[in-house]
Amino acid sequence: MSEMKVIASGLNFPEGPVYMPDGTVIVVEIQTGKIARCHPDGTVERIADTGGGPNGAALGPDGHLYVCNNGGFEWSVTEGMTTPGLQPADYIGGRIQRVNLSTGQVDDVYTECDGMPLRGPNDIVFDEFGGFYFTDLGKSRATDVDRAGIYYGLPDGSRIVRCIYGMDHLNGVALSPDNKTLYAAETITGRLWAWEIDSPGVFKQGNLWDGPGKLLHSFDGYQLLDSMAVDSEGNICVATLITSAISVVSPSGKLLDQIKVPKTDIFVTNICFGGPDMRTAFITSSGWGLLYATNWHCAGHVLNA
Repeated sequence: MSEMKVIASGLNFPEGPVYMPDGTVIVVEIQTGKIARCHPDGTVERIADTGGGPNGAALGPDGHLYVCNNGGFEWSVTEGMTTPGLQPADYIGGRIQRVNLSTGQVDDVYTECDGMPLRGPNDIVFDEFGGFYFTDLGKSRATDVDRAGIYYGLPDGSRIVRCIYGMDHLNGVALSPDNKTLYAAETITGRLWAWEIDSPGVFKQGNLWDGPGKLLHSFDGYQLLDSMAVDSEGNICVATLITSAISVVSPSGKLLDQIKVPKTDIFVTNICFGGPDMRTAFITSSGWGLLYATNWHCAGHVLNA
């Protein structure tokens, strides 16, 4: 792996990197509720205000940015490192939002599913049919915590379904290159899960006693998981909190590598691929407000949009 270079700094807990055709990288700033465009020269341009806590993001087939808004956090700063915490007093509720990147207009697409409010949507990925899967991690309060689920929605706001519910802090989500398998990470348990897709929003029966899906990999020790991307070899590249790394897991569930950022940050939160040959990995180091770029050993998988 080549040297990691900082291409943007001074970001407010960046996440959800999206590589754009013009060579810029769009990130969310969870702490301030902004959408930022990072230019190759290091310039950072704030282009929209979602409020709450914008989290995972993805380009939709209409060219708009679709954002998982977790509703916001309490925040603390210790020795310069920013840390998210519990559900805040000004929590706006969870929502899926559509952002017009040309005008900055923000619209709510979904705030509930079957009458159940969304709590803390976290990450999102579009499928080949123009719909999207997203995780709802939930929110934590002083004495209780929400359960997590995976949902499927259409970008026009006409359909949202709950695919699975009752898991623990579901975070990153990604599709295999053939669009037949959905991957998701549980933050607190350090577990990476896989579901075989039967049809949009419907999973096939798996090998779990209580429902579909299978455990792909369980990380040793105290390693927490965040968001992810898939490379062209089908490997799942999942941001690994505490370890300050991107962990590379094969489709069969073998841990192949852990690539650490230069400046230790327990909040390495996400990765996306871009560049002319898709071999540049962009990695968010959220605690320090940095966006890194590095050459990857292979091309990243081209996302549906």
